[in-house]
Amino acid sequence: MGVGLTSVTPSATAQTLKKVADSNKITVSYRESSVPFSYLISPTKPVGFAVDLTEAIIDDVRAKLKKKDLEVAYIPVTGQTRIPLLVNGTYDLECGSTTNNSARGKEVTFAISHFYTGTRLLAKKSSGIKNYADLANKTVATTAGSTNEKVLRAYSADKNLNIQIILGKDYEDALQLVETDRAMAFAMDDILLFGLRANSKNPGSLEVVGDTLQVEPYGCMLRKDDPEFKKLVDGTITRLMKSGEFSRLYARWFEAPIPPKGMVLGMPMSEQLKANMKALSDKPAQ
Repeated sequence: MGVGLTSVTPSATAQTLKKVADSNKITVSYRESSVPFSYLISPTKPVGFAVDLTEAIIDDVRAKLKKKDLEVAYIPVTGQTRIPLLVNGTYDLECGSTTNNSARGKEVTFAISHFYTGTRLLAKKSSGIKNYADLANKTVATTAGSTNEKVLRAYSADKNLNIQIILGKDYEDALQLVETDRAMAFAMDDILLFGLRANSKNPGSLEVVGDTLQVEPYGCMLRKDDPEFKKLVDGTITRLMKSGEFSRLYARWFEAPIPPKGMVLGMPMSEQLKANMKALSDKPAQ
């Protein structure tokens, strides 16, 4: 963290492009295990669909500011730190697996939606769990600070299922709760569950089950009240979507072998995402 950055107010850091130009540095975030959006394959090397989007945006920042030697720093964030660290100026852009919803929209701004997902369940095939009704009075894992926790609590209350929720600190932690039988299932965005299963110790023992609860859009996140930077980020995503590059990146990460194990998620593009490649909407989840 640069000298004096702790005292920077949100309003002082709102104009991202000026901040980047003045410091000749852009700081972007990554997630450590959000397969296939943003995850580590070495101690310092994040890869993924959202990392590729991030790098395309950085290229456009370089071109806009005419700074070929722009310094790029990557920092890890979690579900709990991603919004505070963006708002306080610690970093400048988050492209990952963050749901664009109205509550978050009070603190940050979202770019054009780049993915749509919903809450499903990852369970052991041997567990007999096929849907939410099978989880009555049982323990289910999810992660702290996620929209999935709220969705699951509301569904459990609405259906009188008395689901006992335990919170993992991150996705790997929650997966381990299922693998060690401390939880019967892990409730999370379906795509993240496909990714975690693909890279787990024993993928054949796990399956993604259950109805999709609450379809939600993912979007890159930036600070509020910064129309210039939002225009640039939206412009990058629009260009990728219209040129066919976005579809190529999607196929690479969701339908082809991905590092480190060469697993294939086998998840074709959703109808919502196909529609948004034309609509170019940044509309939040309801």
